[in-house]
Amino acid sequence: MANFETVEVTTDLLILGGGMAACGAAVEAAYWAKKNGVKVVVVDKAATDRSGAVAMGLSAINEYIGIAEGDNTPDDYVDYVRQDLMGVCREDLVYNIARHVDSTVHLFEKWGLPIWKDENGKYVHEGRWQIMINGESYKVIVAEAAKNALKTLGNLDEILYERVFIVEPLMDGDRIAGAVGFSVREEKFYVFKAKAVLVAMGGAVHVFRPRSTGEGLGRSWYPPFNTGSSAYFTIKAGAEMTCQEVRFIPVRFKDGYGPVGAWFLLFKSIATNAFGGDYMVAYPEELEKRAPYGTTKPIPACLRNHLGMLDLFGGKGPIYMQTADAIKRIAESAPDEKAAKRKLKELEAEAWEDFLDMTITQSMLWAATNVEPEKKPS
Repeated sequence: MANFETVEVTTDLLILGGGMAACGAAVEAAYWAKKNGVKVVVVDKAATDRSGAVAMGLSAINEYIGIAEGDNTPDDYVDYVRQDLMGVCREDLVYNIARHVDSTVHLFEKWGLPIWKDENGKYVHEGRWQIMINGESYKVIVAEAAKNALKTLGNLDEILYERVFIVEPLMDGDRIAGAVGFSVREEKFYVFKAKAVLVAMGGAVHVFRPRSTGEGLGRSWYPPFNTGSSAYFTIKAGAEMTCQEVRFIPVRFKDGYGPVGAWFLLFKSIATNAFGGDYMVAYPEELEKRAPYGTTKPIPACLRNHLGMLDLFGGKGPIYMQTADAIKRIAESAPDEKAAKRKLKELEAEAWEDFLDMTITQSMLWAATNVEPEKKPS
């Protein structure tokens, strides 16, 4: 067995993770650390430019309140989340996120993230809470901002440690004292000693076995490398665990397994079973059983997923997104035939760009199977 070199690193604040949350924490921490002479260290098990859940990009920001524009208030968002999670939510935490998120979005734009604007210069909304972006390089942009912030504290090589897999918390009695891990590229074992530790190592993917098999078994949109490190680390360290009963399990479509928010919200597409049936209207009794949440719009995501699963359990799968119908319906709303053709071309481009921005594999699947989304479902 290789004789691993032990590397000790001492810091005041240790940020574990390198995804969007960790990068945001690094920017904020660097600001205060510079003022107060505090040392900060960030540890990422991958390469920060393309690590975390947003590594492949995104085509929308899924929460923008629009406080300055007078569109919504944080209280409105709390009401929405309470409905979507059927009452199982920490309203104080939701409110705290809602009151800060707009300024975070403005920071992203300042750093260079292209956000769609309409002819009046306002953000283009996908739905009530979502705004459209050209986000293929979303993570790269945020990672660059984090690195630039950390560079103000000193040599980046002594502040940002990439390709280091954290495996255990270091405890001093009942308080956190750091973390240990190993390099995934070199024969090095790291011991990080810290006064405070911020955990942002992602969630847990593949808690449930996917339907894909063989080489496709690891196919998911969230990276399969999200292995539950945050939950393990914080439980082991004795941190308060909250909202653990909330499992984010979004609807995904066969073979592609990417997000489809733009299709549902921007393109107003519907999903059907293999026989063309709309599962959203096929089981009214299931929604009535779960009143008031099931009978209030918007219907909670977990119930929408439940209705789709009922079709699958009934042998009516797979579920298809009716992309052609959605594109045709929008194009036909144009004032004349020439405008309709122009609109159709725009929609075709946006359909491909949506997935090129965040789920390149879906675009590859369309190309490999000769699927034209404006002509057939997928």
